[in-house]
Amino acid sequence: MKKLLYMLLLVTCTAFAQEVTIQFKAQVENRNSDTLYIRSRTTQTIITADKQGNFNENLSINPGLYQLYDGKEYAMLFIDAGYDLRMKLDAQRFDESITFTGKGAAENNWLAKKMLADEIFRDKMDDLPDDANEVNKMIGDRVRDLRSGLENPEMSAGFKEMMINVLKQEQQQLQAMADRFREDQKMQGKPSAVFTGYENHKGGTSSLADFKGKYVYIDVWATWCGPCRKEIPYLKQVEEQYHDKNIVFVSISVDKEKDHGKWKSMVKKEELGGVQLIADKDWKSDFIMAYGIRSIPRFILIDPQGKIVRSDAPRPSDPKLKKLLDKLLK
Repeated sequence: MKKLLYMLLLVTCTAFAQEVTIQFKAQVENRNSDTLYIRSRTTQTIITADKQGNFNENLSINPGLYQLYDGKEYAMLFIDAGYDLRMKLDAQRFDESITFTGKGAAENNWLAKKMLADEIFRDKMDDLPDDANEVNKMIGDRVRDLRSGLENPEMSAGFKEMMINVLKQEQQQLQAMADRFREDQKMQGKPSAVFTGYENHKGGTSSLADFKGKYVYIDVWATWCGPCRKEIPYLKQVEEQYHDKNIVFVSISVDKEKDHGKWKSMVKKEELGGVQLIADKDWKSDFIMAYGIRSIPRFILIDPQGKIVRSDAPRPSDPKLKKLLDKLLK
């Protein structure tokens, strides 16, 4: 969730047009590297530590919101004209320890507070209560707490306006995630929708019934989907780890008929494992519509009796998937 919320920040808060020069200093204990990266969607500035391990740089950069990355962890950094930022950080306690002083500290300490709040909230989202009113209150409390911090008179009006807009969008995103979580809970234990006669990349066709007696982990994806492709290396690792267990990994492409050749080529080029299928009517396939899939990648886990374990299962890149599979396949 941290990644989702921060990508929303980067997309929403694009850098302004006119470049400014600011001073940036950082003291980092227990460094992950001797390099800091300050980057947006389109630019990247690299700062290297001096012999004493300190970072000191006059940055010529466009005002706006950036990601600060140390090679392992990241935070958000807001830059504006006239800033003289000094940062302290213990890389072993990244979110909990990051603090700023100097001109621009108010905005950046608020972002640091938000980063930590997002981590705490993510843990709460992993164990949502059944009561929808409780979930709505939890999301509302988060927004109110963060908005109260924007009342700091030292913050610029432009920063406040941007962050209020971001919080509104995040509230919508979180509400949608909560709705999907509750829907997933309702579907657990119910018989899964089925697919029949999907083309198999290795030849012939396959149906869900072919895998009865095994757990089935389904990856719904498409060749044009960037986030889907990013999951491929992780999926290969999971497949390798559980190759001798009672589970089959099935990938279902929702590519349209005109991209059938692209699907064939990518499966071969990327050496995709498991069972590689393509849905019969892309997004309008009965199986896809039965699960209400409107965005990908989407992962589904079905038990050996054909019942739903998770209608919205963890991604291969999420450590929670291995925890779930270890519990089921022990």
